[in-house]
Amino acid sequence: MSNSNDCCCGSARLVGREAPYFEMNSVTGDGETFKKVSLDDYKGKWLVLFFYPLDFTFVCPTEITAYSKRYDEFKKMGAEVLGVSTDSEYSHQAWIKGSLGKLNFPLASDYTKSTAYDLGILVEEDGVALRGLFIINPDGIIKYSVVHDLNVGRSVDETLRVLAALQSGGLCPIDWQPGEATL
Repeated sequence: MSNSNDCCCGSARLVGREAPYFEMNSVTGDGETFKKVSLDDYKGKWLVLFFYPLDFTFVCPTEITAYSKRYDEFKKMGAEVLGVSTDSEYSHQAWIKGSLGKLNFPLASDYTKSTAYDLGILVEEDGVALRGLFIINPDGIIKYSVVHDLNVGRSVDETLRVLAALQSGGLCPIDWQPGEATL
């Protein structure tokens, strides 16, 4: 697949563009209810959309539970959080009710791998997503994207800092922190 927006490596730029539409099955953070989630559900809100490779692994639960513990901070900033992997919603439910524990946000299933593909983070030969994190603004525009190797966890502090910087409306220099002057 190639179009005029592709770079030399074949992947299209995402930041500054509309987020690709998604609709996925999910399970609520308490593991009790299945529901569909879509990009439309987050219109008018900031969305921190993060992908992790697989349920029942080692690095993934450290990230997921860290985002859950800090969920109230995201809510205070007008943001929702949605975790996603290519596992089924049934796998997510079993993990939540088992070793992962309750979460403050849903886990969605990109079982078809279409959303991971659209976001350029699908490891096709393994059928899993890289650790991709996207901050989508209330108008549905991707404002931030970071992708990690499977072995490296992300920083909740950095996600919150970047969200605050994006919401500040100013020019934020390196290591800018909420409450500091913008340029």
